[in-house]
Amino acid sequence: MKTTIKIRIALLFVAWLVTVCLLIVSNKQFTPYLAFVIVASAIIVFVPVYKKYIRNGKK
Repeated sequence: MKTTIKIRIALLFVAWLVTVCLLIVSNKQFTPYLAFVIVASAIIVFVPVYKKYIRNGKK
């Protein structure tokens, strides 16, 4: 995997992590719904990245 792709994935992860931190801080308590939103957003963001760069990158 190229260095530029690693940097893209790292920046995407940092942006997602900052967004999740802001979401957690803005809520008064950690609820199951908030956990679901965090997991769902991770799936929505990182599964396409995995499919594009990691799984198909090996071919």
